[in-house]
Amino acid sequence: MRRQFKNWGCGTALLNAGQKTRPTEERVCCRPGLRPGAQPKRPTFQGFEKQVSGFSRPWKTVAATGLLLLAGCATPAEKAEQRALREVTEQYRPQGARPTLPLLTTNAPLADFLTYALLNHPDVAAAYFDWAAAVARITSAGAPPDPRLTFQLDIQSVVTSLMPGLMFDFPGPGKLRAQADMAAAESTGKYYVFEARALAAAFGVKMAYYELYFLTAKLAVNRATLGVLGDVEALARQRNAVGQATLQDVLRAQMEQERLRTEITNLEDSRQPLAAQFKAALGLPADAPEPPLPAGFETTPHSVAPSNLLAAAYARNPGLKAMAAEVQRAEAALQLAAKAGVPDFTAGLETDLKMTPLLFRPQAGVTLPVWRGKIRALLSEAQAQKSAAQARFSNEQLALAVELAEKTYMLREADRNLALTQTALLPKARLALEAARAGYLSSQSSFVDLTDAWRAVLSAELEAIMARTQRELVLAEVELLVLGQPPAGAPLQKSSRSP
Repeated sequence: MRRQFKNWGCGTALLNAGQKTRPTEERVCCRPGLRPGAQPKRPTFQGFEKQVSGFSRPWKTVAATGLLLLAGCATPAEKAEQRALREVTEQYRPQGARPTLPLLTTNAPLADFLTYALLNHPDVAAAYFDWAAAVARITSAGAPPDPRLTFQLDIQSVVTSLMPGLMFDFPGPGKLRAQADMAAAESTGKYYVFEARALAAAFGVKMAYYELYFLTAKLAVNRATLGVLGDVEALARQRNAVGQATLQDVLRAQMEQERLRTEITNLEDSRQPLAAQFKAALGLPADAPEPPLPAGFETTPHSVAPSNLLAAAYARNPGLKAMAAEVQRAEAALQLAAKAGVPDFTAGLETDLKMTPLLFRPQAGVTLPVWRGKIRALLSEAQAQKSAAQARFSNEQLALAVELAEKTYMLREADRNLALTQTALLPKARLALEAARAGYLSSQSSFVDLTDAWRAVLSAELEAIMARTQRELVLAEVELLVLGQPPAGAPLQKSSRSP
């Protein structure tokens, strides 16, 4: 007896069905082209490797072609920004850590305090890391979209098709370059913000430094004047003892001394907020140990040349350079908006793993920029932003020219006032004090004349201190904030760069 079962086109024969022993199965192949009873060849592992190899070869080709088309090289602007970042990082954050800070002492030069602030101030560090992030953003802005791995199933009662795929998106020509140029211009602007913060930190140190100088010098003058008033009181007592002066002169001298002692106490008390300002200028937190205050003070050489100051300010001022970088960014945005009418493309490949032989299905797509009103709006927006950036740049130039004129006038005024007090007023006031003292001793002048004389000396000495302090502050502001001249050893880019 023979029974035959169909199994995927093949028959199975049961022999000796009436026997008690286990029947023997005989596979009878019904495939066309094979004789009945022939055994089909089972797939070997070597054949499977060939099948997989044939399956992966088109995928390798598609992946290599897509990566080749999407791969791009760094733009010159990106390379310039990365080179600038490496140059500054070697000075500001070598090996990713803060460099060794100068040792601050009471006798440390001003340059050590400036270097300490530039390397330690958190405002400068924040601007540096903002710039580093902007440099890294150039690569991502100009990078192509990531490939997409797709997966599709067709299901009826069973899974009839299993189709994985790999898709690539290709932005229109010039779009990635325009995006990279926008990011590079933004990075350039961030660098000049970093430079401006560094110069502002240096100015903060100089301002606190010279305000401490003004306090110290004023205290010294007041203490010296207090000694002079003690001599005047002693002189008034002597004359009062012999009947040549009244007790009123002694009391006036004592009143002036008490007034001056109170002023000295107030000045000494004002040292605390100035010390806190100096500590903050160095970038030290409130709970940090107090930094040593300078015992001596340096004057800054007059390095500002009177000629071509405006041209130098236009070429170097970091605020103006940041505005110029903003104009460049707007120009790149306008170029990107002009590419809005260029279509983007999509290409890829899918394969059906359930088909034998494998079925490959290439796909391609293209965007259709048909909304002309949208494109015109993008162009109008980009053009308006560029015009606004150019207007802000022009306004910054005007403001810089006015500021430079004001500061250079204040600098000349401080130089004239300092020369006046040092060469004319102070020497003559001291001579007048000696003459008034001699006249008071000989009863040829009154105590009021002597009081006016020492007050004139005190006023001239304080005017000289004020003029010297004003000169240093204005000179620091002109050099650092207007002309953008960094102090020696500043962790800034040494080579010139154009925004």
